[in-house]
Amino acid sequence: MAVNLVLIDALNLIRRIYAVQERPFLLNNELAENTKQQVLFNTAKGCEQALNKIIEQLQPSHALAVFDSQAPCWRYDIFPDYKKGRKKMPQHLADTLPNIQDLFMKKFVDSLVSEADEADDLIATLAVKVALRSQNVTIISTDKGFLSLLCPNIKVYDYFNRRYLDDEYVENKFNVKPNKLMDLWTLTGDSTNKIPGVAGIGQVTASKLLNQYGSIKSILSADDLKSSVKEKLEQHKEQISLSKQLLTLKLDISLGFNLKDIRLPIENTLAST
Repeated sequence: MAVNLVLIDALNLIRRIYAVQERPFLLNNELAENTKQQVLFNTAKGCEQALNKIIEQLQPSHALAVFDSQAPCWRYDIFPDYKKGRKKMPQHLADTLPNIQDLFMKKFVDSLVSEADEADDLIATLAVKVALRSQNVTIISTDKGFLSLLCPNIKVYDYFNRRYLDDEYVENKFNVKPNKLMDLWTLTGDSTNKIPGVAGIGQVTASKLLNQYGSIKSILSADDLKSSVKEKLEQHKEQISLSKQLLTLKLDISLGFNLKDIRLPIENTLAST
């Protein structure tokens, strides 16, 4: 049986749906207590509808919703400012996640909750394992970090804009191929996650360097760099090493389950058509 695995970046999906449901009820950037239950109900309903549409459109043979742990992941241990300033998930939404997981399970889509790693690392590990068997994977997320995994067997789908974020999208937006994205963000930094880059090197310079030399390693060993660029890189060698470690998705996590454990019943897929 050919595998068509859908991996849902669950909090990416849920928090965006919640934000849409919350917005009409916000007053001075606060949500009144008497409207929280309505917003949570609407969010759960929106998540259920989203899952139905994902299954209907993508017709997966296997599916899994992957959640981040509530506890800080290993990246905070090596860089305490990781994601500093990012708005935390509202506690009332966090408290209702088990209910949303139950809704997913009614469609036979199980949930995996990370412990020490981020959902991104779990998704990357599973996606690459499946792709190496020449089977197909679609990651449902708007998180740009997954774009570095793009290959013939791994796709990234933006549910909210109903489009695949493919090689053409990456090259138009970042001016490098997907396999150079991690090096690009190592040089420029990743403001979304508060990961610093090399001061004075922006995307234009970084993409030009990577397209010319191929990798950060080759750039650092090049003997024909402009002196100003070489100086910046030399001054930020430790930062480059740290940022690369923070940005790189883990691919070797022990998952503790087999594909057969997340296979969808055939009737479940047919019911969505």
